[in-house]
Amino acid sequence: MYVLAMSLILGLPGCEQADLAMARCLILGLPGCEEINLALPTDSEAGALYATSSDLTVQVNGNVAELTVDQPSRQVRRGGSLWAKVGPYIYLFSDETETLLREYPGLSGARVITRTRADTEVARAFLNRDALNALTWRRAKNIAGRARVGGTRRPVLLEALVEWGEEHTDFEYNTEFMR
Repeated sequence: MYVLAMSLILGLPGCEQADLAMARCLILGLPGCEEINLALPTDSEAGALYATSSDLTVQVNGNVAELTVDQPSRQVRRGGSLWAKVGPYIYLFSDETETLLREYPGLSGARVITRTRADTEVARAFLNRDALNALTWRRAKNIAGRARVGGTRRPVLLEALVEWGEEHTDFEYNTEFMR
């Protein structure tokens, strides 16, 4: 390949002008191509976006931002499987997560893991960075916001958030909490 490209660049017999231009582009790079910023946040940079939430920790593992959230056992006992399922989506579909994925293009996505204070995993969900566009982000945040504000009084709002989350994430629920 290199020999062919050099032959084309040097204009050896049999090479046409179009081939010469193409070879130069291949070796020297196409004009207008820019380096892609694949910056990753530090744990503290990612955590700073969620500073208003005291019940979570944020770590960047590889190219995934991972939020671990304490979910009170009494909340899961009282709310049953619905409250166990909804936990990750409350945090995933937020302004903070949207900002995190927008500002750090090196992240492949965000994962939220909910745990009891006894460190038992309740649920987890992974949101791929490309799973939502501008319109679906708006819809996701609307559904999550309504669930946060009115979900206790109207469980149907929590159900809508779980349904949306299951359609747009990779998720797992601990069967112990799905009774």
